[in-house]
Amino acid sequence: MKEIVLDTETTGLSVRDGHRIVEIGCIELDNLVPTKNIFHFYLNPERKVSEKAFEVHGYSDEFLATKQKFADIADDFIDFIKDKKIIIHNAEFDIAHLNNELTLIGKPKISNAYVIDTLELARNKFPGSGISLDALCKRFRIDNSKREKHTALMDCELLTKVYINLIDQKEPTFNLVENNESKIISNQGGLDYYKKIIFPSEEELSNHEEFLKKNLKKNYF
Repeated sequence: MKEIVLDTETTGLSVRDGHRIVEIGCIELDNLVPTKNIFHFYLNPERKVSEKAFEVHGYSDEFLATKQKFADIADDFIDFIKDKKIIIHNAEFDIAHLNNELTLIGKPKISNAYVIDTLELARNKFPGSGISLDALCKRFRIDNSKREKHTALMDCELLTKVYINLIDQKEPTFNLVENNESKIISNQGGLDYYKKIIFPSEEELSNHEEFLKKNLKKNYF
């Protein structure tokens, strides 16, 4: 089952105040294992970043002015998330901003039926406890020491680990089928966050089987 872990950064809190998306990041999971298919863009919001938002993510108006607009990447984004569950922490915020951007360019909105909110999962699982992304990283002993600023891809990586822990799937089931294809859609060049899996050759498998036959005849326990 394929899912998308998603996060956005914005110019401010509310779409009612005209705030827009400045960064969108997505990591695809297949049976909870990252596939290397990544969607990541910084975006020109066509308005100024609020001071509070700048303190959170650090993206200046000058930096964003040269980036693509949401309309330029919308079709690729829609294709990337199509027919997949979307994992978001505090989904109400991100979906409101994404649907605002889609509405502005005449595209269909994202249905909540496709969304899993990890904030709600955490609230139900740990009532009365801290359920921010940082608090959940601390609870599950996930290293978030590099999270000095909120960036979409870093938050996606952390949320992937949090999500796996929230649903009590500590060790994802790996699909050991060789697949050398990866898809990175980004305006930041080659982003590669996951190690390549090296599979044994037929000769190595045969040698291993022969070793077991010769050396494991006794009961060592």
